[in-house]
Amino acid sequence: MIPGAARYDVDVSIDETDVERLLEVMPEDVAAPTELTYARNVFVPLTTACRYTCTYCTYFDPPGAASLLSLAEVRDICRRGADAGCTEALFTFGDDPDERYTEIHAQLEEWGYDSIHDYLRAACEVALEEGLLPHSNPGDQTREQMGRVADVNASMGVMLETTADVDAHAGPRRKEPGQRLATIRTAGELAVPFTTGILVGIGDGWRDRAESLLAIRDLHGRYGHVQEVIIQPVRNNERWNGGTPDLATMRRVTAMARVALPDDVSVQAPPNLAPVRELIDCGVDDLGGVSPVTDDHVNPEYAWPALDELRSIADDVGLALTERLPVYERFLSAELRGNGAAANSAADREWVSPRIRAALGEDNDAGERYRRLID
Repeated sequence: MIPGAARYDVDVSIDETDVERLLEVMPEDVAAPTELTYARNVFVPLTTACRYTCTYCTYFDPPGAASLLSLAEVRDICRRGADAGCTEALFTFGDDPDERYTEIHAQLEEWGYDSIHDYLRAACEVALEEGLLPHSNPGDQTREQMGRVADVNASMGVMLETTADVDAHAGPRRKEPGQRLATIRTAGELAVPFTTGILVGIGDGWRDRAESLLAIRDLHGRYGHVQEVIIQPVRNNERWNGGTPDLATMRRVTAMARVALPDDVSVQAPPNLAPVRELIDCGVDDLGGVSPVTDDHVNPEYAWPALDELRSIADDVGLALTERLPVYERFLSAELRGNGAAANSAADREWVSPRIRAALGEDNDAGERYRRLID
């Protein structure tokens, strides 16, 4: 039983035969992709407050030290990103600040916001005004919370990390896989194009990795909403010295992901954290969001590669490198794609809200920047 699944009424189907099949997968069992994609973004760390205290995470700050960006700061970051040709504003923050973060709650109240999600909505509006499409990753969310912000986001995400109960999630506010899976399910119910992934090396075993990938596949099979799955190694930092998975481990788990997931779900490796040159032949076809403007605030010790380095990686493996939007093209209607293509199974649902559709169609620099990636 997945920890927390019963508490959050999550029922995922994981067949033991599929688990055993994945455990036999090796890199030579998969084919290399035909192209590599990436998104150009800015990283907007809305708040460093988090209810969890995962032992591998340097992002969260304790109560009394956590920060909250002002909307003026958000606007400045987004404006610099738009000037640099970015299309995505990646909003991140720790899961809902709990009652310990009195300063954060007081600041939100002073600024006129009832919750962090109300504030996130305002920040997403700023991003849209400045010519960027929001992609928010606010951690676990209830249906009400996600519904509050879904229409001002082109896509959203949360890392599943693992379906296992691992010591790295230890603490009085322990992260539960069942709650993560409930958030992924909620995104499917609300027709939100979604990014998720697994974190390798935090105490998870090979069976845990297989079950995690199959849980994601099961939820995607019900709703068709998962656009990419990140295979991310944990990295040593000031809070984690438990080691980093070796190359053989990353090659094998990446191949497992490619076999487990449908062809239309991308397998992503973050180029500042994973040895992507050695993973592409294992099925990696996306390099994620890379910023020419901001740091990776979740992993500040590991700098983004320059865009020229991404091109070099693609050249080395003989693949085209294609820039994409934060929402994958298959979730856009034929009208938005601008090429008269018939709707596919994803486009049969209303994946893009009127607010995002309007942004994609605007007759301005931002609209042109978006459309050049989908025309």
